[in-house]
Amino acid sequence: MSTPTITCGVSQMPVVGLGSWQSQPGVVGAAIEHALLNGYRHIDCAMVYQNEPEIGEVFSKVFSSGDVKREDVFITSKLWNTFHRAEDVPKGCAKTLADLKLDYLDLYLIHWPVCMEPGESLFPSNADGTSILDSKSPSFAETWGALEKLVDEGKCKNIGLSNFNIKQIEEVLKVARVKPACLQVESHPQLPNLELLEFCNKHGISFVAYSPLGNPGSVYRREDQVDLLHDEDVKEIAAKHGATVGQVLIRYQVDKGNATIPKSVRPARIDENLDVFGFKLDEEDMKTLNNNYLKYGPKGYRTCPCTGWGKSPFYPFQDEL
Repeated sequence: MSTPTITCGVSQMPVVGLGSWQSQPGVVGAAIEHALLNGYRHIDCAMVYQNEPEIGEVFSKVFSSGDVKREDVFITSKLWNTFHRAEDVPKGCAKTLADLKLDYLDLYLIHWPVCMEPGESLFPSNADGTSILDSKSPSFAETWGALEKLVDEGKCKNIGLSNFNIKQIEEVLKVARVKPACLQVESHPQLPNLELLEFCNKHGISFVAYSPLGNPGSVYRREDQVDLLHDEDVKEIAAKHGATVGQVLIRYQVDKGNATIPKSVRPARIDENLDVFGFKLDEEDMKTLNNNYLKYGPKGYRTCPCTGWGKSPFYPFQDEL
């Protein structure tokens, strides 16, 4: 059975993909291979995850074997913060394509609106550990224009944004010749991002949820935060449908019309995460999940705030600091 898709720019994106954030070298390759050979047709990558070379070896192996065709897999990667200057954008894309052993990407995202000083390090920092922000502060227009050239050259089928807020997306829309195809952000019942989703739907921008299970291993966990996998309301919905809690949280994104990229390196969990098309959440379920965030205050709970970049004028979550 093929995975349902949503429109992403000029392409169709499978609604469930495999994320590779925090998947360590030495194990990520086996996870990607298992996923591809067991029905996944959407793989999410990024330079900063520092595992693209190993993933590239698997892509080369699987695609050359004929078991899976390259054109049948939707592959995303992301431009890192130290490559926002116009002259650095093609360098960042070239490295990712070389590491992944690909001729093109289906989707290339600006990973964060924050830009940091170019150089050898992906995380340039001062002696006190604070991040070194880009001294030239390239505008969104500069970075986006360079991404548009990658589309012109056939290196990326679609381009988009990640971790941008509504005001920042509007800035890109004002200057875009190629409209952002996608927004990828953290989204789960503790942070449903409903206003952002409504904005994307209005503007024809596909919405991809990362950390759909609420990132249970987050180092930013508050003492009062209940792991979503142990939330009683979510457990009740799972029992009602004969599904696991993880499957309910993934299906929650699917039933909102989103795509989502749960991550795992365990074969059984990888398979379970894709097996979410035998049930559908009802209106009552969706209302319960949409309102879960209210347990944590008016803004919910963000598990990936990256507050160390809070002094950047481009930091997207200023109202949460």
